[in-house]
Amino acid sequence: MSGSITTIAELEAVIGKAPAPVNLKVIDHLDEGALRWLAASPVMFAGFGEAPRIHVTLGGGAPGFAGGDARELRLPLARLDDPTRVRPGMGFGSLFLLPGIGETLRVNGRVAEVSGGELRVTVEECYGHCAKALLRSEFWTASPGVATPGDAEAFLSASRFMALATINEHGRADLSPKGDPAGTMASLQDGRAWFADRPGNRRVDSFRNIVTQPRIAAALLIPGSTHVLHLSGTARLTTGEEAVRERFTVQGKTPTLVTGIDQPTLELRESPTLVRARLWPLQKRTESVDPAKVFFAHFKLNSDKGLGARLAGALLSVPGVTGLIQKGMEKDYKTNLY
Repeated sequence: MSGSITTIAELEAVIGKAPAPVNLKVIDHLDEGALRWLAASPVMFAGFGEAPRIHVTLGGGAPGFAGGDARELRLPLARLDDPTRVRPGMGFGSLFLLPGIGETLRVNGRVAEVSGGELRVTVEECYGHCAKALLRSEFWTASPGVATPGDAEAFLSASRFMALATINEHGRADLSPKGDPAGTMASLQDGRAWFADRPGNRRVDSFRNIVTQPRIAAALLIPGSTHVLHLSGTARLTTGEEAVRERFTVQGKTPTLVTGIDQPTLELRESPTLVRARLWPLQKRTESVDPAKVFFAHFKLNSDKGLGARLAGALLSVPGVTGLIQKGMEKDYKTNLY
């Protein structure tokens, strides 16, 4: 594949290094705000596996299906679409959604126990993700009963949201959200599946994982449909393939980086989680959780005690600063989606 990226240095030369504040938003436990988020979330995406194997599934159905405490996330196996391959010791990455909210909560760790109808995960990372993926996909504005292509390739082309599961060579899993208008989210060309990179926070754990361990799994959705397309294969990052990149142009912006998946396996099936959750049409926006306040609290709780962390904590303590940061986020969503 022309322009292939095979090292972290080559990746950072294309996307840049993650700014320090990005890492400061990560905490190593579930704080009060994260637990409130779990209590209000009706649906999650989860990736789990042992390198190089990685799987992805959905879970949920009603708010509060997930629970836990500061150090442990607990999930009922009966609320996972596919709990059959979960075993202790596996890496775990997850993404929790709130009705009407663009931001998402990511919880990563390792499966500690599977017993008594329950999955227990030791929490290693907890942090918020920006709203761009759900905004690009128009996730919460969908109506139920949208046309669902019965063909996997057609569903791939019509998809607007993707949960990408990756795992590194040490078995640490990551679950990353991606969204785009139909026709520009993903495509199948010459036997290879493709999706594009879009502007984000440059943490890009999923791309770093692909460089070191290229097996991936993904769940693709058409918001409004209860069906999910499961995609798996071996991924490669590239800045070449100009004709492919141009196919993903949106608002006059052509992505610099695209991901190709060799010998993709596609499986289309209905998701019991989406049937139970009834996400569309949106009945009521979640009001019990303020994503900005949750994320700002994480900055203060970060275990990094270096100068940068102390300065960030001091800045966030200034009255009115959180409001200004919130307005900055909203402006970024409007002007920097592509």
